[in-house]
Amino acid sequence: MLVAGVDEAGRGPWAGPVVAAAVILRGPVPDGLDDSKKLSAKRREALFAALLASDCLIGVGEASVAEIDTINILAATYLAMTRAVEALSVSPAHVLVDGNRLPRWHWPATAIVGGDGCEPAISAASIIAKVTRDRIMTRLDALHPGYGWVTNQGYGTAAHSQALITRGATPHHRASFAPVKAVLGRV
Repeated sequence: MLVAGVDEAGRGPWAGPVVAAAVILRGPVPDGLDDSKKLSAKRREALFAALLASDCLIGVGEASVAEIDTINILAATYLAMTRAVEALSVSPAHVLVDGNRLPRWHWPATAIVGGDGCEPAISAASIIAKVTRDRIMTRLDALHPGYGWVTNQGYGTAAHSQALITRGATPHHRASFAPVKAVLGRV
């Protein structure tokens, strides 16, 4: 039975897309899979490369800032998750999702709180989603320097907050998020 693990990265940041990954583990599984937040950037990158080189099936989906602002972050997260599962080369028989809620979709699924730390397929999805999103934010940082996205990945750090006030919002900021909305004068 093909079981996919699904996780997302980027629900809380003020900028950038939300990214989800779906992974079906096959063959030898890389050692050290865990919740991506518990791993160093170097270890995440190594596991990301090992997963890509393995026989795993990987699908990635994202929801844009415009979609987040239009349908809200939870719905956009589910949209990214759906796109990730749809991006797999085969349809899974079951999907394991990190968290306590599930998207409405046609695949049989189970939500697992803390699944990214205990379910290897979800751990793998967590790593793929996090590294993919971090790379997106690094590219966006090069286009919009000064917000610190290469280190804060768009999260609301003090430096990001100050840059938002002094530099204003970019097209990659989530206008529906309160700190950005305040800067845009849409309070």
